[in-house]
Amino acid sequence: SLRPWLSEPEMKMEMEESLAQPTVTAGVRSPRLPKWNGNGWRPFVLPLLLLVLWQGVIAVGIFERSQLPAPFDVVLAAREMINRQELHIHIGASLVRVVQGFTLGSAIAIVLGLAVGLSREVESFVAPTLQAIRAVPSLAWVPLLILWMGIDEAPKITLVAIGVFFPVYTNLVAGIRGIDRKLIEVGHAYGLRTLELIQHILLPAALPSLSTGLRIGLAQGWLFLVAAELIAASRGLGFLLIDSQNTGRSDIIVLSIVLLALIGKASDWLLQRLE
Repeated sequence: SLRPWLSEPEMKMEMEESLAQPTVTAGVRSPRLPKWNGNGWRPFVLPLLLLVLWQGVIAVGIFERSQLPAPFDVVLAAREMINRQELHIHIGASLVRVVQGFTLGSAIAIVLGLAVGLSREVESFVAPTLQAIRAVPSLAWVPLLILWMGIDEAPKITLVAIGVFFPVYTNLVAGIRGIDRKLIEVGHAYGLRTLELIQHILLPAALPSLSTGLRIGLAQGWLFLVAAELIAASRGLGFLLIDSQNTGRSDIIVLSIVLLALIGKASDWLLQRLE
């Protein structure tokens, strides 16, 4: 009725075309299927090449199997531990320690990083001492933590937390320092108190730097885990690594390293998705 110059056959044809097109409802997104961009195979190229090189080194005889077991030997070692119902115990113990240490270390780092980022006085009081503590190697903490906390779970979790703390703290302070001062002035102009300023301006603006610090801190936590499980541990991937060295099980040594790499990558992927 709005376009009277169209003939009846033309109007009928146009109506059929419009009905054939998908309708779009405002505020509702149509579901999208995942697209294959052709690059999904790239992350697997280097691991496969390393696997082939690993098998080739064994086949040529550069290393004996007692020095470097073949990939299939590592698979058999994993199957053996699964049949003995031991592997999941070691993996679970390490995961719990890393999660607890990561939570503790990142929480302290965020609180202290916000205090340092908000106040130059706090930074001048705290920063030099933290920089000195940061230079202490992870193994140097082991005897001191044993004296302070005994040989239970507390020193292990504390050592992982120490490893997590510094990357999170450093990146958060750098992120806060990079915030435009005018944003903070606007917050003060609107009467925001300290906690409101942190919630609405500082943390959102520094979130990219904080996310980077959390991912680096998580990787650092896995690095400190092996040192933490030297403290009279009876389970965990770090304990499994040291125990298999003492018993001469090179296949379990390599299995422990592979598991640390895979679980560390998986936890980093989860944190990246959360980010």
